[in-house]
Amino acid sequence: MTLAVLIAISLMWWTVGGFFLGKGDARSTGAICGLVGLVTVGGGFVESIGGNNFGAGLLFAHGLLYLSVSHALLAGVEDLRSVGNVSLTVMVISAIYCFLWATGGPVLADGKQLVAKTPYLAFCAAGYTVLTAEVWLNAYGKFPAKALAYSLIVWAVVGLWVPSFMLLAAGKLPF
Repeated sequence: MTLAVLIAISLMWWTVGGFFLGKGDARSTGAICGLVGLVTVGGGFVESIGGNNFGAGLLFAHGLLYLSVSHALLAGVEDLRSVGNVSLTVMVISAIYCFLWATGGPVLADGKQLVAKTPYLAFCAAGYTVLTAEVWLNAYGKFPAKALAYSLIVWAVVGLWVPSFMLLAAGKLPF
C-alpha cells in the first residue's frame, strides 16, 4: 500500500512544482493536493490496521500537510505561515524517521529491532526533511518558490519513484 501512496504523492509534488513555476492554477493544484492528502492519510490508516504503525506515522504527517496545503490553495489563504508551521512539524518528524532508518533504531531486551537499518529510506527521509524545510521557509518568504518547485519535481523522482518502482519491480532498494 505504501508504494502506491508514494506514487500518488508524486502527482501532487509535480503539480505543486508546476504551479510554483507558473504552470497551473490554485484551484486545480489545491484539488490534487486534497485528493493526494486523503489518499495518503487513508494509506496511513491501512498501514496502521495492517500493523505497520511506523510507516503509518510518516504517511499521516505528510498527508495532513498535503491537506493543509490543499485548504490554503482552495481557500485563497494569503498568509501561508500556518501551512509553514505544519511543514516545520513534518520536517522534524521526517528527520526522526531519517535518524531511525539510518541507525536501525534501538535493540530491545530480547534482541529484536523494530526498525531495520535501511540506508535508502534514510536518504529519502533526509530529502523529505529538506523539502519540508523549504516549504516552511517559503511560507515565511525566506525561500524562493522556483527553487522549491525544482526540488519537488526532482525529489519526486529520487524519493518517491525510485523506491516505489525499485521495490515493485526488483524487490529491493538501490542501496
